[in-house]
Amino acid sequence: MNDSLMDKAVIMARGLGTRMRKEDQSVQMSAEQEVIADTGVKALIPIDRPFLDYVLHNLSEAGYRKICLVVGPEHDEFRRYYQNMECRRFSIDFAIQAEPLGTADAVLAAEDFAGNDPFLVINSDNYYPIEALMGLRELDGSGLAAFVRESMFAGGNISADRLTKFAVIRSDSRGFMTSIIEKPDKQTIEQLPDPVCVSMNCWRFNPSIFTACRSIAPSPRGEFEIPDAVQYSIDSLGERFTSLVIHAPVLDLSSRADVASVVEKLSGLEVNL
Repeated sequence: MNDSLMDKAVIMARGLGTRMRKEDQSVQMSAEQEVIADTGVKALIPIDRPFLDYVLHNLSEAGYRKICLVVGPEHDEFRRYYQNMECRRFSIDFAIQAEPLGTADAVLAAEDFAGNDPFLVINSDNYYPIEALMGLRELDGSGLAAFVRESMFAGGNISADRLTKFAVIRSDSRGFMTSIIEKPDKQTIEQLPDPVCVSMNCWRFNPSIFTACRSIAPSPRGEFEIPDAVQYSIDSLGERFTSLVIHAPVLDLSSRADVASVVEKLSGLEVNL
């Protein structure tokens, strides 16, 4: 593995965890899992050990050596756990996102950590395949992992009905992303060439993304969002984003209903930090 490649990764862990905090009487969890679920801190849901440990293991396997967790000022549990852990394969920094103002705002919180270097950005409640993390690390320039929907259906834990609502990626004939389509309708999906790919917030950014994050307006949800910043980068800054097609699934831990399937797929896996 070429250790001179990009080695910085930013994990967005600031969210409020509204869906995870919502009670679901149909779901059975351990007492420890329920306690964490009540806080909404999805990344610390125990799957033998905190879910985020599995994410960090894959990052280290892919060659990332400098990790930044974007957390809220109230997230002392993150700092306590990881500051007291002896990690041999990478270092962990923390960046504070004062308010949950969206994913683009979370990226801005990590600006000092990134400096002038390229860096990866991922969610804290998704378990990404090593091939996606490594593939982005080896790119020349900005890009995103474009996960093939059929592969997500086949090997992930996201239902087919739910996945049809995920944002899809439109790319040109050269393999560069032209836009992300949020909540696509059936007709839009049918008009896309095969393979149809979805975005799971797995990005490679250059420092120019910070200019874009500062230049966008809030979305209709009132948040500053990464897709809007990326579109600004393409349209106004001339940045090109390679759509790195990945034929492997992503595990999602958004709600209590996801816990059992994630436990089934991750329990017993070796974690080396």
